[in-house]
Amino acid sequence: MHKAKSSVLITLLIVGLAISAIPMANACGTPFWPKPPLGIRPIVFVHGGAGSGAQFESQAMRFTSNGYPSDYITAFDYDSSHTVESRTAVLARLNLFIDDVLEAMGADKIDLIGHSYGGLIVLLYLNMTGCAAKVAHCVIIDSSSSLGYNAPEGVPTLALWGEGPTTRQIPGATNIYISDQSHVQMCTSAESFVEMFKFFTGREPLTKYIVPEPPGHIRLGGKVVYFPLNTGVEGATLEIWKVDGDTGVRTRKKPEAVYTIGADGAWGPFKAKAGVYYEFAVTFIGPNGTETLHHYREPFIRSDYLIRILVSPPGGVAYYADRSPNHSNLLIQRYKEFWGDRGDNNDILEINGINVVTAAICPGIKRVNGIWVYDRYADGISNLTAPISYYFAQPFQTGVDLFIPAADPPNATISLVLTPRGGGGKTQVINVPNWASLTETVLHRITVLFNDYLQDINSFQDYMRVWRP
Repeated sequence: MHKAKSSVLITLLIVGLAISAIPMANACGTPFWPKPPLGIRPIVFVHGGAGSGAQFESQAMRFTSNGYPSDYITAFDYDSSHTVESRTAVLARLNLFIDDVLEAMGADKIDLIGHSYGGLIVLLYLNMTGCAAKVAHCVIIDSSSSLGYNAPEGVPTLALWGEGPTTRQIPGATNIYISDQSHVQMCTSAESFVEMFKFFTGREPLTKYIVPEPPGHIRLGGKVVYFPLNTGVEGATLEIWKVDGDTGVRTRKKPEAVYTIGADGAWGPFKAKAGVYYEFAVTFIGPNGTETLHHYREPFIRSDYLIRILVSPPGGVAYYADRSPNHSNLLIQRYKEFWGDRGDNNDILEINGINVVTAAICPGIKRVNGIWVYDRYADGISNLTAPISYYFAQPFQTGVDLFIPAADPPNATISLVLTPRGGGGKTQVINVPNWASLTETVLHRITVLFNDYLQDINSFQDYMRVWRP
């Protein structure tokens, strides 16, 4: 009984300290639960070609760090290749999607964002009868000045542009240039977030950083989809495993959670722990039998509902990578271009100590967001002098012929160390097991996603020290 009373008193003391600290927020940091800005509206994000809702993950967490409720931020996923969904069908479904958001949130209008090809989709949507009346603000991110459309009448429009000519503009829009940022980086950066937040709310954000949440509050959710179709991998099983950050090896005999994926691809919410590494293992039936996609990423510091685990459909790009019992097959991603030809402004990505971001493999003009790494021809010989031509021909992708020894079951660790440009030499590290790409029973693939941001405060404890020094 005495212990219970003590626990209650300690809890009340902590809450009291937190409340007393709130007036200091602007001077020392941002409270982890700021009040929602007045007059905010739901945000709908429309990705570009060869994209998905994952391109808005970081921005969604910045908006929630500034008081937006998480359910106010949604992403519209569609088939940008128009293989299974025509542009007309995409626009019709976007209209229904926005109607559903308005009804669910009890709102009269939304704020609408389109990146790249998604900017064209947004402008086409706003030119459909009655659609502009549903939109309070429109943001077009690094799309094209040759779209042939002005800013929609009656809808305030912001156009954000990255590296390239500053003559690009959308007539009638407020055009802002962030000339040192690349195409996809423009969609995910803190600087573009600040411009969007000011445009939507009329004031500066409290912070441009992703604020860590207190222990016990992180929730995860998203979709498992065939990419770039963005259709659900129906019938797949998603297992979430806790893994050792130093090795990538699973630390328990059972997964933390198991989900059966439906037609919409959705899963979650999953209660995650801050600072913990997880493996998201998707098992499904592919054209050659059972396959498992092992997806790894950096630890979570805040709730994230826009996670997209991307599976190559039958006959898709993943099936052009050689497999064998002797080598691992990886796809390394970041929603900010890998630069290998910009001198001091290069990224460095070392796989077991070997840098694969070079001028030949990742030239800036290629806008590389995904690097396929495997032993081409399965001959045990690496060749980093030139990219693998098939993957280099794909939008936002490249390929590297690097032999990474593998085993079934895994018997070693693949070390991935990213030194991002602009990070002052700081590194991002993800370690994964050396899954064999071909076994007698299962085909294994590994995907690794690095954060597109780097910040000093990555735990709630760090944040509290800044907030209340």
